[in-house]
Amino acid sequence: MESVGGLLLAGLALYGAARIRSGAMTGGDFLMFLLAIYQLYDPIRRLTRMAGEMQMSTVALERIFGLLDVEPQLTAPANPKPVPVRPSTLCFEGVGFAYDPKHPVLRGIDLEVHSGETVALVGGSGGGKTTLVNLVPRFFDPTAGRITLDGTDLRAFDPRELRKVIGIVTQETLLFLDTVHDNIAYGLDASRESVIAAAKKAHAHDFITALPKGYDTPLAETGSSLSGGQRQRLAIARALLQDPPILILDEATSALDTESERAVQAALEALMENRTTLVIAHRLSTIQRATRICALKQGRIVEEGTHEALLARNGEYARLHRLQFAEA
Repeated sequence: MESVGGLLLAGLALYGAARIRSGAMTGGDFLMFLLAIYQLYDPIRRLTRMAGEMQMSTVALERIFGLLDVEPQLTAPANPKPVPVRPSTLCFEGVGFAYDPKHPVLRGIDLEVHSGETVALVGGSGGGKTTLVNLVPRFFDPTAGRITLDGTDLRAFDPRELRKVIGIVTQETLLFLDTVHDNIAYGLDASRESVIAAAKKAHAHDFITALPKGYDTPLAETGSSLSGGQRQRLAIARALLQDPPILILDEATSALDTESERAVQAALEALMENRTTLVIAHRLSTIQRATRICALKQGRIVEEGTHEALLARNGEYARLHRLQFAEA
């Protein structure tokens, strides 16, 4: 647009010079004509820019509305059963799952987790750990077997109600372009006092109060203005505020440095207290105190037991343990 405008002005100057030389126009008339053209140029440029922005916005809106119009694959049953407020047993019964029917990801998973237990899932990449825990909040449903909560199949619950009793802390923390307080209290009607209490348990209160506006400090999008450890502690504070009876930790400390991991691990221990917890662990040192450890390989649980018992068995878990500590 700028180059076209420059060429147009150059052409008008040549045209005006020719008209003045021929006596068809005075210099004053030509100056007034140029001034009028100049005053029109800026509004025309703005309109052109606005048209481009509107076109870009239209494309973005089409994508947004397309996403909003997508129907959820998993819907609530016609007569959903009430979700237990404090469930005592989470049970996997012959659970299998496949994204592609020809390539099953999980095969015959049998696992019972009782209230207050911490069960760690370990294994190599592609072993099915994340897929297994994603079945609990019904991001997917099993393609074989079933998962029950106090004896009731999860498919009998409304997924939205089921997810209210499940807290999730992942490696990638989702933070919004909002204040620290609102990020911790996201989706909850929580008071400032309860937010502060959750932050203290998550070992986040000290760094929050050191921010320019404390709990009212606005965060950059995705929380990029904070360190990885600080973002994780906000996610843990959010989970503490939710106070879910079931907790899923998916590689929650794998991307942190040693100092940040120590602070986050202390916060996680406070979070796991008196909760039914499923932990996916990359660093085996973080799950040695788990009630049980399950080693997954090619979609199956190949070993189950305590840290000491599995090391003594000298099987898959012991192999992973040796590999990791040899690298260290």
